[in-house]
Amino acid sequence: MSAVVHHGLPREAVNAKLVSLLVAGAVGLGVLLSGFVINEPAPYELYMAGLIAIWGLFGLRISRTLLPLVALLILFNIGGIISLTQMADLREAPLYMAVSIFLAFTAIFFASVTESQPRLFPAIAGAWLVAANVTAFLGICGYFGLLPGAEMFTKYDRAAGAFQDPNVFGPFLAFPAVFLLRRILTGGFKEALVWALPLLVLVTGIFLSFSRGAWGLFGAASILLVAGLFLQSSSGRFRLRVVAMTVCAGVFLAVVILVALQLPGVGELFSTRAQLVQDYDGARLGRFARYGYGFAMALENPWGIGPLVFGTLFGEDTHNIWLKALMDYGWIGFAAYLLLIVWTLAAGFRILFRDRPWQPYLLCAYVVLIGHIALGTVIDTDHWRHFYLLLGLIWGCIALEARHGHTAKNHAAITRW
Repeated sequence: MSAVVHHGLPREAVNAKLVSLLVAGAVGLGVLLSGFVINEPAPYELYMAGLIAIWGLFGLRISRTLLPLVALLILFNIGGIISLTQMADLREAPLYMAVSIFLAFTAIFFASVTESQPRLFPAIAGAWLVAANVTAFLGICGYFGLLPGAEMFTKYDRAAGAFQDPNVFGPFLAFPAVFLLRRILTGGFKEALVWALPLLVLVTGIFLSFSRGAWGLFGAASILLVAGLFLQSSSGRFRLRVVAMTVCAGVFLAVVILVALQLPGVGELFSTRAQLVQDYDGARLGRFARYGYGFAMALENPWGIGPLVFGTLFGEDTHNIWLKALMDYGWIGFAAYLLLIVWTLAAGFRILFRDRPWQPYLLCAYVVLIGHIALGTVIDTDHWRHFYLLLGLIWGCIALEARHGHTAKNHAAITRW
């Protein structure tokens, strides 16, 4: 026999399958760990640093299509490094910049591996879904005191799951929630029943985070998802099903929220958090006033003032990613970040509705990224791990599309010849 077989498969095929499972498991574990950040450095940082290093030694390749992502992330962090020179006392700033650089590497890593192995998209989405449901469940248990010691999963009387901040916990749940919502809207009734429970857990977690940003993010991303599904299909029957399922999902979520509001303490905190402007927003040196002072300072400090310095001057962080970029990364970092966002949105939108195996992941990541960009106007997102994962997924799809188009052109040229 020329080849050893195992259950009817050649040894080479068995080995390739084992390698594929190992790769999916390694990447999936990294995504899974992103949902547990109680202390820093978190297991995610330690694991991903090792994984990226090993992958770099054994075949991490950066295609030409990914060069804009790489160049702009490098330029963004160069701006941050330059801003360090404006500080009299560095304190924790070097560590802050080290984290920024590491997170940039994670975006490049996820873009590269999904481009080279599109089969990783289900593994990444599945791992994110598991992590989100576990951390949401912990947050729910903490809020209602369902387990001994579960209060550690709350902050400021709000569900925080295995995160340090409810305002990061809530947005982390958005992509898996939107992904499940898409499965429900495009699937049959039985599939909707299967995914309803994990979606309920995620929506409850988002609600109990009492994060106005997370509420708005999930709501806006859901609306954009439905609009995207409408634009994607010209089938009247499919559109009618999406409308019907959207109405059912909306009624279901409304009932869940109404029931939650009847629970002790929930309604009162909801009415407080639902106010568009809080006391700390509109005070004399509140969030909005600090924006004005900060942008005025940026005109006088083109190299920035150094990472974390703004908070020491005003007692609170910038809470605005654009101001954060100007203060911590200087004009260079701001320009790089702005161009990165514009480039990502433009390149992603160009391929958003093309019929590809990875299109569902692109659509969900894209609408959630738009929500995060909007959310960045009221909170700093430059150190959110899942934000860089979203960037990586979208750029992985952009690179895949470029490779797909190149292959199609070559095939057409050969056919003509």
